[in-house]
Amino acid sequence: MAADKDSFRRELLNRRDAIPPEVRRTKDRIIREQLLSLDEFSHAPLTLLFASFRSEVDTIPIIQHLLGSSRRVVLPKVDLATRGLLLFEVRAVEELLPGYRGIPEPSVTTEERRLGINDMDAAVIPGAGFDATGSRIGYGGGYYDRLLSGLRRDIPLIAVAYEEQVEESVPSEAHDRKVSIIVTDRRVIRCDKA
Repeated sequence: MAADKDSFRRELLNRRDAIPPEVRRTKDRIIREQLLSLDEFSHAPLTLLFASFRSEVDTIPIIQHLLGSSRRVVLPKVDLATRGLLLFEVRAVEELLPGYRGIPEPSVTTEERRLGINDMDAAVIPGAGFDATGSRIGYGGGYYDRLLSGLRRDIPLIAVAYEEQVEESVPSEAHDRKVSIIVTDRRVIRCDKA
């Protein structure tokens, strides 16, 4: 199954990488507007987001919007020692600096800014691909799988993805945590109703 997942992941990432920049900008705007209009997202005072990297949906304008509207924003920082994600509140986009593999991460990592996954009211998470049941294929490191395995509250788990990343079915295992909503440039998929 691991080999299948790896080749499937590569195919999805190649498809995402092939989206022309001008098309990507339009798709990013549509995804941002749809996400911001979701009740589950707009009514979440404390939200976990991720800082986009490479050809991911551009989340920086979303982070800026939330910070500008006095919402609390939390982003992950890779902890190589535990192969986990530490969560820190950010108060400005300028607090994000290149970290693990060049991915933007919080630079302010004091204990008073540190939070846990169970403090979140909603979480927006990345992935290489998704299906309508909420199954997610990540990037292969298992960082979000480990983070979400500690979730003890029922919160909206929202994926932002280009339509090119949504498949009929993606490989998943019984312990994988599914997303509840997928926001693409063409639709909002409510996975519990799929």
